[in-house]
Amino acid sequence: MTTTVGAPVDPKPEATPPSAGRRAGVGRLAALLVSPTLIVLLLVVAYPIISAIRLAFYRQGDGIDPETGFVIQGDEFVGLDNFLDMFRGETGDRFLNALWNTTSFTFVAVTLEVVIGVLMALVMHRAFRGRALVRAAILVPWAVPTAIAGLLWRWIFQADGVANDLVPGESILWTADGGAAWLAVVIADTWKTAPFIGLLVLAGLQVISNEVYEAAKLDGATPWKTFWSITLPLVKPALLVAVLFRILDTLRMFDLPYTLIGPGKSATDTVTVLAFEEAVKFGNYGEASAYSVTLFVYVATVAFVFVKLLGADVIGARTGKNK
Repeated sequence: MTTTVGAPVDPKPEATPPSAGRRAGVGRLAALLVSPTLIVLLLVVAYPIISAIRLAFYRQGDGIDPETGFVIQGDEFVGLDNFLDMFRGETGDRFLNALWNTTSFTFVAVTLEVVIGVLMALVMHRAFRGRALVRAAILVPWAVPTAIAGLLWRWIFQADGVANDLVPGESILWTADGGAAWLAVVIADTWKTAPFIGLLVLAGLQVISNEVYEAAKLDGATPWKTFWSITLPLVKPALLVAVLFRILDTLRMFDLPYTLIGPGKSATDTVTVLAFEEAVKFGNYGEASAYSVTLFVYVATVAFVFVKLLGADVIGARTGKNK
């Protein structure tokens, strides 16, 4: 008696779930739609950054080589000399002064803008007659271009301007140099961008439910206690993002001190002003790129520390996790 063993039957291949294929198609479509934006970002962001970093290691060769006696033409690779020269001699003193001005402008101006911006947001959030007009009036300074705002404040801070009419005593040379010029830049920058923080904080206030305030009122909470225990914690995400944007913007301040006070002033020179002068006035593009790269690293470091220490949810990662 013989037994026959049938050939093993190949199992049917598992069918690809329709959802997996659909997700792959959506992913390809999303990549196709986003690709133009990525290409533009590569051209206007990535390429200039890479080019500036490369140029920071070169110096314009327009002299004579002491070893060969030949005229140097074109850019000459100098390694880290452009960065090291930023901390040597008069150039180093001016760079450190500009770095200090940039940091002090950022700390003082952003602090004032946060306080005034939060007050503006609280006023704009209240329901009263004429609220729309008040909101429009508060946001007008933010809509004015920074260069135009600098020229307007330059007229205010002239020796015979409005500022000296309001200050008793002798006339102050606001646009000359020294502490008065530094204070003039801080005042103008606070006036210009405090509404920006107020606008973002107002957006955070409008998503807070009135039931929370009603419950706090029933518990006998004072307005001050309500602000510190309810309003400020709930508006903190929007406030941190606004503060981060303002810090990054103020660290690269250029147009306001340049148009209001002018270049070459010890009290108001910033790193961006130095980079502009090196590139445009002296034609030293390598040194200007070194200033720019150093400022880029400084800004990136400040942003990283700010996000890590204070937990600013810039890209909405936490919101996505909570969904």
